[in-house]
Amino acid sequence: MKFLVTGSAGFIGSKVSLRLNEQGHEVVGIDNLNDYYSVDLKKARLEINHQFNNFKFIKLDISDLTSLANLFAEEKFDRVIHLAAQAGVRYSIENPEAYAESNLVGHLNILECCRNNAIEHLVYASSSSVYGLNKKTPFETSDSVDHPVSLYAATKKSNELMAHSYSHLYDIPTTGLRFFTVYGAWGRPDMAPFIFTKKILDGEVIDINNNGDMWRDFTHVDDIVEGVLRIVNVIPTRDANWSVEKGNPASSSAPYSIYNIGCGAPISLMDFVKAIEDELGIEAVKNFREMQPGDVYQTYADTTDLFTATGYTPKMTVKEGVADFVNWYRSFYKI
Repeated sequence: MKFLVTGSAGFIGSKVSLRLNEQGHEVVGIDNLNDYYSVDLKKARLEINHQFNNFKFIKLDISDLTSLANLFAEEKFDRVIHLAAQAGVRYSIENPEAYAESNLVGHLNILECCRNNAIEHLVYASSSSVYGLNKKTPFETSDSVDHPVSLYAATKKSNELMAHSYSHLYDIPTTGLRFFTVYGAWGRPDMAPFIFTKKILDGEVIDINNNGDMWRDFTHVDDIVEGVLRIVNVIPTRDANWSVEKGNPASSSAPYSIYNIGCGAPISLMDFVKAIEDELGIEAVKNFREMQPGDVYQTYADTTDLFTATGYTPKMTVKEGVADFVNWYRSFYKI
């Protein structure tokens, strides 16, 4: 098949593109290569995919509807995996306009192009951050997600609502995936595993939020990619028996689905730091501080629906995943 992967220079997008390439699909990747973090890192990810003749990269911003529409008309994609977004919870507090442009306008443009080009299935990235102030665990897709604590989370919730409206109006099969704390080789420099590893190696102090009393459902990127590629073949259909009053909000009378995609086994922040320390052979100098704006105490995915639909079961342990990241970091930065 022919796939469009948006955000193909990104952490997850580059690895999804790689797996599709390895499977023999034709892949067109787009990314705006913005400078939110190192453009050199993004280009290095792209180089891995450029070894495949069935991969083509185009620098393109999804907020540019004219260019995006022309691309869809020329390439005639079968399916779309939409992973491009302005990422980062804290940055959304500092620079909210960037999130409106990419995550709202850009997502709308993707939906419009799918509507006008008979796309078989749109799979897009949502986020565990939509669960916001929820305290019941594990997080289920049937839970309320009406109280986000960051603009980033609010844009991801909006993506789900926008997708539903297009599924309902235009019969476009859409599936949203709520990713839970993705980490691993080629990870983003603004995320905790990268920040901790760099600072520990540089002898700098690492900040520990909420005095270490935090839990995250750390999910290795290879497990995330496996889940994405399985779900792309599970195309949602209309359910004539579904109703708002009795139905799960993760499904619909429209061809629309939402899934959690995580490990389903949260660990404490301090245990994760310890795994990095053990792998590096260095004890971190720690600064314990209060909870930061936009943070949540715990994330914990119920992945029952995803397993039922795909047989998806994460394989990577935290010890293995941290080793994977640290080995990549040392190799890439020649440390």
